Parts: sequence; C-alpha cells; structure tokens
Amino acid sequence: MHKRLLLSSALAWLSLQNVQGQQQALYLNPNQPLNARVSDLIAKLTLEEKVSQMLDQSPAIQRLNIPAYSWWNEALHGVGRSAPATVFPQAIGLGATFDDDLALREATAISDEARAVYNAAIAKNHYVKYGGLTFWTPNINIFRDPRWGRGQETYGEDPTLTSRIGVAFVKGLQGNDPKYLKVAACAKHYAVHSGPEKLRHEFNAQASPQDLRETYLPAFKALVKEGNVEAVMCAYNSTNGEPCCGNTFLLQDVLRKEWKFRGHVVSDCGALDDLYEGHKVVKNKTEAAALALQRGVELNCGDTYTKLPDAVRQGLIKESQIDSALAILLRTRFKLGLFDGQNATPYDRLGPEVVNSTAHRALAKEVALKSMVLLKNNGVLPLRPDLGKYFVTGPNATSVEALLGNYYGVNGQMSTILEGLVGAVQPGSQIEYKQGALLDRPNINPIDWTTGEAKQTNAIIVVMGITGVLEGEEGESIASAHAGDRLDYNLPKNQIDFLKKLRQGSKTPIIAVVTGGSPMNLAEVHELADAVLLTWYPGEEGGNAVADLIFGKASPSGKLPITFPKSLDQLPAYESYGMKGRTYRYLEAEPMYPFGYGLSYAKFEYPSVKLSTKKIVKNKPVEVEATITNTGKMEGEEVVQLYLTHTAAKGSQTPLYALKSFKRVKLQPGASTTVKFTLTPEQLALINEKGEAVAPSGPVKVWVGGSLPTQRSQDLGATKAAMATLAAR
Repeated sequence: MHKRLLLSSALAWLSLQNVQGQQQALYLNPNQPLNARVSDLIAKLTLEEKVSQMLDQSPAIQRLNIPAYSWWNEALHGVGRSAPATVFPQAIGLGATFDDDLALREATAISDEARAVYNAAIAKNHYVKYGGLTFWTPNINIFRDPRWGRGQETYGEDPTLTSRIGVAFVKGLQGNDPKYLKVAACAKHYAVHSGPEKLRHEFNAQASPQDLRETYLPAFKALVKEGNVEAVMCAYNSTNGEPCCGNTFLLQDVLRKEWKFRGHVVSDCGALDDLYEGHKVVKNKTEAAALALQRGVELNCGDTYTKLPDAVRQGLIKESQIDSALAILLRTRFKLGLFDGQNATPYDRLGPEVVNSTAHRALAKEVALKSMVLLKNNGVLPLRPDLGKYFVTGPNATSVEALLGNYYGVNGQMSTILEGLVGAVQPGSQIEYKQGALLDRPNINPIDWTTGEAKQTNAIIVVMGITGVLEGEEGESIASAHAGDRLDYNLPKNQIDFLKKLRQGSKTPIIAVVTGGSPMNLAEVHELADAVLLTWYPGEEGGNAVADLIFGKASPSGKLPITFPKSLDQLPAYESYGMKGRTYRYLEAEPMYPFGYGLSYAKFEYPSVKLSTKKIVKNKPVEVEATITNTGKMEGEEVVQLYLTHTAAKGSQTPLYALKSFKRVKLQPGASTTVKFTLTPEQLALINEKGEAVAPSGPVKVWVGGSLPTQRSQDLGATKAAMATLAAR
C-alpha cells in the first residue's frame, strides 16, 4: 500500500478512536459480536440520524466521526460511473459465454478493482456518489421480450443460465473471507420486471403462480440461497396488484420467510415515490415511507425516507421498527469492515496497480472472445491476414459506444473494432476505412465514395447494428423514441440499404459484424452477408477480440442466451408477462436464430447419450454421459447443453424444452471427450399451475448437444443433438 494511503487511513482511524466520550465504544471494537456492535451504534443515534443512514447517500455524522457513505454503486460489467476501470463485455455477452467459472473470474477482478478504487478514494478523503462498496449488481431479470431496452443488462431469457451465471458473479464480487465481504452484491430487480420502460413507474405485471416459480423467481432464489447475496433491490412496477417495494408476498412471504433472506432490501431509485405518484396505493410521501418500511424495505434510493420521523410522530410506525430495519442495513457496513480501522480486511491493501491491469485486460479479451456468436459462415471465415486489401466500413467500426452498452465504466485504452482489425493485418496488406453510413438515418450527402471502392478489395468488413443510444434505460438512450425500448425490431433501414449497395453486382466477400444487446431482425443481413458475427457490446478489448476471430487466431464459441424471433408478430404483446408463446421454452413458431445456437470453426459431433437408469426413481438423481468429438480441422471450444422435454399433461403449460445444465469443453481436431451431468429430482420436476414442483407423469426426453435440439438449429448449421428417453416412475 502506498505511504500516503497508509498515513491517511491511520489518521482516519485515530480520529475515529478519539471521539470525545466514545474511546471505548463497543461498536468500534472488531472483536465484539456483530449484532452487539450494531445495537451499540444505533443506541447512540438520534431518530433523524438513524433515518439519514437509510438513504442511498448517507451523510456523515460528525459527532461520532462516521463518514458519509454512498450505497449506490454500479458494477454490471466492470466498476461503473466511477474511476477508470476495466470495461468487460456487457452482461448479455457474459451470458452468451455459458461459462460460470469465467463469470466468477470476471467478478473477482471487478471486486478487486472496486476495493482498489475505494481505498484510493478514501485516502484522499473522497466520499462521493458511486464511491462505495455496495454494488447494485447483478441484474437477474428474465429477458422475456426483445423489445426491452434493458435486456442487455441481463444474462438472457433462461432461468437456469441466469441462475448459474448470477450465483457465480455474486460469489466473485463478495469474496470468500469468512468474516468480511469484499464488496456487497445486490440481486435486482425483484421481481417480474422487464419493461415497458415508459410504464415501469405505474405498471402492474401479472404473473401466474407457475410463471413465477418456473421463470421469474428461480434466479432470485438461487442468489439468495446459494450465492448468499447481501442485498435485493425491489422493482418499480407492481406484481400481481401490489407495488414490488410494498409487496407482502414477494418481500415477506417469499424472500424473508420462505428463503430466509437475512440481508437488506433496497428500493429502486425513486420507487418509493411511485407508491403514491404512480401506483397510488397511499396518499403522500409520509405514508409511502411508512408502508415501505413496514413491508420490508431497509434502504431508500431517493428521499422518501426523510419522512420517516414524521411517520413516527403521526403514529404510522414506531421508532423500534426503524431500529430493526437500520440494524439489518448497518450489518452490511460492518461486514465490509467500514468501522474496523486500517488493514482490518484482507482487501484493504489492494491498490491502483490492479485497475485495468494487464491480467484484467487479458480477462476482458477472453470474455469477449467467448461471448461473440458466429451466426452464419459460408466458408469465408476465417480470413487470411495477408490478403491484398481489406475494406472496413459501417457506422460502428470506430464507435466507442458500440463497445460499452450501458452501466459502464471507462478507461483510456478502448480497442475499437477498426483498431483491432488494423492491428491484425500483416505487413504488405492494405486496409482502408470509410464510415459509409450513419447509425440510424440516411446520409445527408448523396455522394457515395464507399460502396464502389469497397468492391474492389479482397474482403469487406461491415460493422453495423445498434448501440446504447438506441436501446437502454428510460432516460439514457438519447436517440430512442421509446424511452430506451425497441418497439421496432428492425435494424435502421439506412444500414440495410447500405449493405444492399455493397452487395449489388459484387462477389467480394462481406463479413457483417453486428453490435447490440438484444435480438434484432437480421434476416436481410443473413441473406446479404457471407458471414455474420454478433459481438454484443464487447468492452475495452472488443476490437482485438473481433480481429482474433475474423483472422482465425481463435474459434467462435459464444451461444445465444436469447431467442431471435423472425419478427415481433411471433410474440405476445409486450405488456403481457405470461410465458405462453415466449422464449425458446414456449415459442412454437420457428425463430430466426434459436436459443443456444452459435457456430464454430471446429465441428462437433454428438454420437450418443447414456443414462444411468431407464426409469425415473423417486428422490434419485439420474447420471447423464455424452461423448463429444471434434471432427473439424481447427481447435475449438463447445458449450455442451442438456435439455429436457417432458410429456405434456393434458391442458397444462409445459415447456417445449428446458435447459438444465451446460459445460464448456475444448477439443483439438480429432479429439473426443465425455461430459457428465447429474440430473437432480428438482431438475427433473415440472412446475404445475399452482406453482408446485411435481414429478413427471410421462416419459422425459434428455437431449445433449451444442444448440437447442430443433430442426431450425440444424438448418442453420448446428450439429444434431443426441437423445435418450427416461420413463416415468
């Protein structure tokens, strides 16, 4: 640790120790029991001081030398809105890796940087917004509809994938010290939340018991019970008639009683004002504060809780209720070591050298490489790096926005896609760039110096798609006509017109590199281009990763964590939260690109799958073995996916397919390996219309393959999955 940081920390600690009359304060003694320390501190606070510590920007309490603290911090794909930090691929890209070990490593790197940034800030006595250790990450909502602009923040449409990636991410953030949290993670937005953005402050999401237990709640349950997540954020909307930040069923019956959650609940920002302004379940701010506290919200992002003292004076709540809520909340600050002095935690010596380090940049590139999805390849990829001339064009080739997505950090070393491609071609080759087209509107100048010249080269690389200015959160996407949502499924027409001009009368290979965080209509892109590579928002190493894939230094291995429908006409209304007709589990229409799909330069075959039993036995797991062989000519990684298809009971809502497990394997050409899975009774069960888990009543098909086991996957180039059948008991 630097001398200045040591000195500043020492002075802060001495100052805290020398508070008049508090030299022996129990709450300052790290050797005392946690609950006793919390109670001691609360006993020293006035009512107004207690309430002040329940706001997202908690002010300093000078008489106790308690510094200000910012509860609001972001780390969706790197430390965000704060100091320079490593920018990893957007969360939807991490979902596309289908790699929970990679998620753990990424989150571990992020939390290292978070601690380093915090340590450096407090050494300079900087206590500012986005400068704390409580991170409102991850977003584990289900990306149920491609119109939702914030779907890019999630890990996709599947509850199993979301749970696995989410639990790993939380563990990486919070660390594994038995006493101290590295940082505190937060599962959001609880629950049944995924648009529309414009209506979120007043919208009521209706979800059946089956859809709740099968789709919307499993990831939250996993993060609470397996990940021990420290916080849960309640959503803006109502669910089944009650605002989520005042929802008895969600906050009390399920979260506290059923799942035994012991951390704190934070409101989404401004959500408590929605109780009277949007949902109109109470008359004013004071009543909203009282209701939220009674229902189980400990921390208010906003200022509604400034009215809690008034609520006490009016008899709406008791001060003891504030004490109980504050006790839950303060436990987090104590577990972070914020009252324990210098070098109390194993994380206090993390310094600026870890931020955007060589190792973290390499990890960002690894995530980007494993996240990108090859949607089409007629044989043109990989390109040789020594051709005569390459032409790079398109609105996103030099765009930093196309690397970031939303909830991002920044640093001074962002690799745009153009920069990555230029750095990869060999001496003696030419590479030319012209933007050629604007992002979302026709060129004003009709003179075209791009498409004709591009056709005279050996390969055209068109970097197109969308960015965070077109999709995202309510007030952030400044070019969105729908508050960040994408109610038009198509790419901007001018981009398609530009691609058509490049294709017209030319046989020059066209590689379309598509950026974006959600499904989009790529039918014409698929038809016009020789290869289509979906990059998501790939982070600071995005350009270098694209170059490695295009020029064959690595093989694509990402898989789609969300279905790409052919059109929005295939889907139910955006406002409908019923799962029928949604996601790969219930969409009966043929999609453009199926869930789990993604091509490789290697070729993987699945000759067979073996089960440990032919019949389901009550309370007994089933062992599954599958052999995978790389019959191609290049090394590659494959995401081996296990799906179940249950026999549909008459009149029931039964998934067409359900992902239950997945594993990544790397195989050299000609090599084979055996992958083993264990199907637990819980995984084999179905959820009925009452939300209850029930044993299968008919045969269950067990599929193992590299994509959703449908004909559409095979038509696009995926290998046929292997299948075996389990008889019902």
